[in-house]
Amino acid sequence: MTTFPLLAVLLPFAAAFAGLLLSRRARNRPESPAARQQAANTRAAWIAILPTAASAIVTIALAWTPGLAYFAGTATAPTGRTYGTIVTGGIPIELTLQADALSSVIGVLVTLVALAVQVYSVGYLRDDPRYPSYSAFISLFTSAMLLVVYAGDLLVLYVGWEIMGLCSYLLIGHWWEDRGNSRAAVKAFLVTRLGDVGFLFGIFVLGLAADSFRIADVLAKVPDMSAATLVTATMLLLAGVAGKSAQVPLHTWLPDAMAGPTPISALIHAATMVAAGIFIVARLFPAFLAARPTLDVLAVIAALGMLGAALAALAQDDLKRVLAYSTVSQLAYMAGGLAAGSDTAAVFHLLTHGAFKALLFLCAGAVIHHVGSNLMTQMGGLRRELPVTFVTMTIGFAALMGIPPASGFFSKDGVLLAMDGALSSGRLTDAAALLLYGCALATVAVTGAYATRAWLRTFFGQARAVALPEPEPGTAHVVDVREAPRTMLVPVILLAAPALLLGFAGEPHLDVGVALISVVLAALGAGAVYAFWRLDPVADPARLLGPLRAPCERAFYVDTLYAALFVRPVLALARLVVRTDDVVVDGAVRGSGTSARGLSGVLRLAQNGNVQLYVSGVLAGVLLIAVGAVVFT
Repeated sequence: MTTFPLLAVLLPFAAAFAGLLLSRRARNRPESPAARQQAANTRAAWIAILPTAASAIVTIALAWTPGLAYFAGTATAPTGRTYGTIVTGGIPIELTLQADALSSVIGVLVTLVALAVQVYSVGYLRDDPRYPSYSAFISLFTSAMLLVVYAGDLLVLYVGWEIMGLCSYLLIGHWWEDRGNSRAAVKAFLVTRLGDVGFLFGIFVLGLAADSFRIADVLAKVPDMSAATLVTATMLLLAGVAGKSAQVPLHTWLPDAMAGPTPISALIHAATMVAAGIFIVARLFPAFLAARPTLDVLAVIAALGMLGAALAALAQDDLKRVLAYSTVSQLAYMAGGLAAGSDTAAVFHLLTHGAFKALLFLCAGAVIHHVGSNLMTQMGGLRRELPVTFVTMTIGFAALMGIPPASGFFSKDGVLLAMDGALSSGRLTDAAALLLYGCALATVAVTGAYATRAWLRTFFGQARAVALPEPEPGTAHVVDVREAPRTMLVPVILLAAPALLLGFAGEPHLDVGVALISVVLAALGAGAVYAFWRLDPVADPARLLGPLRAPCERAFYVDTLYAALFVRPVLALARLVVRTDDVVVDGAVRGSGTSARGLSGVLRLAQNGNVQLYVSGVLAGVLLIAVGAVVFT
């Protein structure tokens, strides 16, 4: 069992290595390009799926006992091993991988969602010429997240943290031929790197204060650290958390990341990048608990993020962007639960969210695969054409809204209960606690509204007819009304089970009052949208926002503000630097060349081959020397 964490990390890493090197292995017999591509994709699929499945089995074995113990509130001894020490001349770096209660449950989430995404991608990207590299990068992404989860040393964790940033860049920009996709990938890379600068310095502050980068040693030394050290370290770490988990003010990359393939959106939103930030706060939770100002900042960030993102989701027409803003909002719920002092409630919601958000994205992929568009204005009436997708996506939306008995109902109730307790616990300042709880309750209603709107506009109402070319005489029109391929449907059906039932696995302790308020608010939001939709099923129910619709659709102009404050000044400075380099630096070089050529032209006048001129010059020189000798002697 001590080697299981290493196996869990190495199996998908080996799949990535093999997928990049072996999937396009040439064969001796001649084949057509299409046949070679199909063979390469098939090999890549098996190379990616089998090791990921093996890694999932390993993580389930690791989590069998400690995972249940985590939610029961009992501690278990970590399982793992140190594989060496890197001597740095200062604090050594220990190559430790270990599985404790927290990492065990997150490891299962990562591998199962990654496995579902790998299987789903076989059908979704069946004819994609770059599928082998795509599947290999997913394996590397999975391995990097597992390294973050099982790392016992902060700097080892940071390695996985940064590899995830690289993988997200490569996968979001998978269809790089489209300039919009390339820009989205670069934006995700730059924004998350900005947060990672603070994250790295936060690691340094904790490591120097504890004289060790081992996570166990750091947490053991927390009671001995000064308040200033803890606040500084946790604030810096919070910058990285905000970047990875797309929280205010570094949240703007996540909606644009929808430019990548839909399975990648499911992986990023459910199990890897965005989950890493919440996991880090839970992993170092004693340090955050001892830094009360950081918890207040985290509470304010969560309050603004959950409500603002929910309102933005209510006004989007792109189905994937609705789910993207939903992820920002739900992650803010988890951050709010952590700020309120309950890491178990936040992690439980992280698990259920991983199940139902992966389900929603994969269902959205099936819808987009069928319709050929992300826009809900081109959808409608799909419940008859896609019955399996309709049922499973309904389960996902119910879990997102927190409707019993779906899993989201239990986990969201736990988070709301923690926020309710923060009003009287004194862990947060009164203003921060009140803002957090008030925004959380408002977000419940808005979540019910945007989930119902997306559900109605996608599956109900009048189907949008697509004009087909006139067939040949005697040939009838044929409309493809089939479900998605089996490789896409099977993961969706399997994910529907935890999205519906996972809430019962966490030994939920429901507070009847909080649960009732949550359900009533969600029903009010859903009912308002349904009423507007019934009045005019063709019109967008988002019109209930009135004058707020435009700001919500533009996500309150945060991107516009950033463009004015940062992007345009940086671009202007870049143009100034280019101009200065061209005029001053290159101008000096060009000027020196021009001057040398001009001087050489003057000297060339004396070297024209005229012997009389040469003799005259010599005589003139002799005369000058003679005159000088007479005058100065």
